[in-house]
Amino acid sequence: MRATRTAAAVGVLTVLAGTSACGLDGSEPHTVARKHSLVIGVKEDQPMLGFKRGGTYEGFDVDVALYVAGRLGVPRDRVRFRTTNSSVRESALASGAVDMIFATYSITAKRKTQVTFGGPYYVAHQDTLVRADATSIGNVRDLKGKRICEVTGSNSWRRVVEERRIAARPVTAPTYGACMDDLAAGKLDAVSTDDLILAGFAAGRGVRIVNAPFTDEKYGVGLKKGDLEGCELVNRAITRMYQDGTAARLLDKWFGKSGLKLTTSVPQFEGCS
Repeated sequence: MRATRTAAAVGVLTVLAGTSACGLDGSEPHTVARKHSLVIGVKEDQPMLGFKRGGTYEGFDVDVALYVAGRLGVPRDRVRFRTTNSSVRESALASGAVDMIFATYSITAKRKTQVTFGGPYYVAHQDTLVRADATSIGNVRDLKGKRICEVTGSNSWRRVVEERRIAARPVTAPTYGACMDDLAAGKLDAVSTDDLILAGFAAGRGVRIVNAPFTDEKYGVGLKKGDLEGCELVNRAITRMYQDGTAARLLDKWFGKSGLKLTTSVPQFEGCS
């Protein structure tokens, strides 16, 4: 009898082991390492990074996402993009609404408590964008008393007000696209965030980047918390992207005419946790 029960127990364990890769309910696994298809969160209102035009997403983040997905074994026709604004990135990953996020998602200690980050796939630098005639603003210190944009879910305004203790006046907006509208309408004096984001918005708007960077912004690949296997594969894909010249090509494609100093060497990874 004992032998029979032991054999039955082994049989159950074997079945469980065999179904763990696809989930007990037949669903796909939580790790992106073994996904047949992927839903990837991106922005839709950041020119040159994540922008939706005629129903199609385009930009540096989009191209990097497609490259990484391909290295994970998921071709373009099995990738679906979903607009994921800054305010919902953590909840979108936690709920499974998206599998990965490529959306100028800066890696921070606080976010790492909720999200597993691959990468970074690029290190940008925070700078400041103002109207072309705003000659009194030449660096971050000149934002004292000025109205700056506070995008819901973004940390950029905190870099100014909290980290550097500059008494700027944050004005809330839902997206950086809305910030640009408010800047043009005179409701803001400046928009301070990553230089790649600013470069995308600067063209043809009567604005200028002050070219006084003051932080490193590590763009990470957001993954569901605990997906360490997927994170390791993402990091391998990013390394290959820089080694085979794809990163340099994509950076030149989207930002080659921006005047920014672009980095084409592999970023130092944060480590999966």
